[in-house]
Amino acid sequence: KGILFDFGDVEIDLNWEKSFQRIEDKAYEVMKQGKFSLFIGGDHSVTIPLHRAFKKYQRERKPDGKIGIIHFDAHFDLCDQFEGHKWSHANTEKRALDDIIDPKDLLFLGIRAAESEELEIIEKHPEITVISATEVFQKGYRAAYEKIYNKFKDYDAVYFTLDIDVLDPAYAPGTGTPVFAGLSSRELLELVRLLLAHLPVQAMDIVEVAPPLDINDITSWAAIRIIQQVFSFYSK
Repeated sequence: KGILFDFGDVEIDLNWEKSFQRIEDKAYEVMKQGKFSLFIGGDHSVTIPLHRAFKKYQRERKPDGKIGIIHFDAHFDLCDQFEGHKWSHANTEKRALDDIIDPKDLLFLGIRAAESEELEIIEKHPEITVISATEVFQKGYRAAYEKIYNKFKDYDAVYFTLDIDVLDPAYAPGTGTPVFAGLSSRELLELVRLLLAHLPVQAMDIVEVAPPLDINDITSWAAIRIIQQVFSFYSK
């Protein structure tokens, strides 16, 4: 059976550069244990240093290995800047495309809101795979999984970032930027189960849970259930 170890919290600093470096260093320390790593946020901006740590570890492990990113979210997070900031929750995958992965190595699921500059990037790079929330509803979660599997089945390592707002606000109201018409709890749980079972997901984060904005802890319970699903899989 698997052994669970808690590496504790990372102290956050108002100096973003200093704070992100601290997160990257701590995440790298966790990843180099060679085990599946789960990170809990927090604003989705924390994924920027987590991506960096992932690339550093994977390049040391296998310099020519194929690494990919699966991003579950209502939003693309592909803005170059947001409110004058290049390190915000809206910049996560733009920073990844800058120096972590190529466009062909990126997949989004659950998208149902976008900025014009993000749509321009998607149009310019059709090799980025996008599975909208509408597509999941119309074709089913199993078809969505097959598309994800076919894209990443030959990869050496995958990073999976899960913004809780991929869920419909009925299932996750306690988040910073909820968007109507998202995934159901069952769809999300089944997708998580399939990804962990059949793809080389070596690190994952769950972000954007905001308890002060929640209703009867609905969102927190959703995140806890996902975490339980992850631990259940790796404890076998």
